[in-house]
Amino acid sequence: MAHVIAVNLSEKKGTVKHPIDQACLKIDLGMQGDAHAGDWHRQISLLAQESVDKMIALGVEDLTPGKFAENITTRGIQLAALPVGTRLQIGQALLEVTQIGKECHQHCQIFHQIGMCVMPTEGIFAKVIHEGTIRSGDEIIIIPTIRVAILTVSDKGFQGQRTDQSGPALAAALKEHAHIQAQLIVPDEFEQIKSALVEIADAGKTDIIFTTGGTGLAPRDVTPEATLAVIQRAVPGIPEAMRATSMQITPRAMLSRAAAGIRARTLIINLPGSPKAALECLQVLLPAMQHAVETLRGDAYECGRK
Repeated sequence: MAHVIAVNLSEKKGTVKHPIDQACLKIDLGMQGDAHAGDWHRQISLLAQESVDKMIALGVEDLTPGKFAENITTRGIQLAALPVGTRLQIGQALLEVTQIGKECHQHCQIFHQIGMCVMPTEGIFAKVIHEGTIRSGDEIIIIPTIRVAILTVSDKGFQGQRTDQSGPALAAALKEHAHIQAQLIVPDEFEQIKSALVEIADAGKTDIIFTTGGTGLAPRDVTPEATLAVIQRAVPGIPEAMRATSMQITPRAMLSRAAAGIRARTLIINLPGSPKAALECLQVLLPAMQHAVETLRGDAYECGRK
């Protein structure tokens, strides 16, 4: 089990940190009372005890927690292997990884002693997403990052004649659930929609592409056709569930032709063009979104409830 070995704090920059019983992590600040706290992307620093052990094996003595100026010393987790955007649940707090390693401008005493240091290459940095108190012994839960792209399909939006409201609304709603990698606008043109979907999916860096717009009965509503042209496997249950839920709000939901499917390891889902309807349909998916991504990645196989 991944867990916290020590929670460390220093009142002044340029000094090693010392272990404390517990610490309060604050949004837009970091660790309360720590010299490195502030409204920036490197609020909290973490280093694995496994990395410290490498230095001990090289003959460095007295490497107690905090000697590398890390706020949190961990065990049982490969910190440097976590992608930026990964979220870590520690006690009551939630962190988001913002940086792996750092450039060392002024070499520490350890570097001068043996010619190397693990913190610049194996230490990681994070910001506080949810406040809480952390303590030594707390379990560290890795929350896999869901990487999302949002594609707005709108002639007027593409031409600048109408402000895109659906794309930003979806991005705001997904902020606590996923990392928004891209937000694009394309016109209601089959080839351009298809090209955008292929480019994003085939890059292999996105788990879900949400499209918004072009799912109705109008002559230029061709988002479902473009989606069906690029997917390799259909996932009909998603639009079926969205239509069933939306039908309880308006009978017009039966007119939606939204589709969903998989290309490589990317799930493509059509949402309505209306901001309100898009958000309503998104709420239908959210409870199953994490499991869907884990299954696509090959990290989960059982769909039954525990």
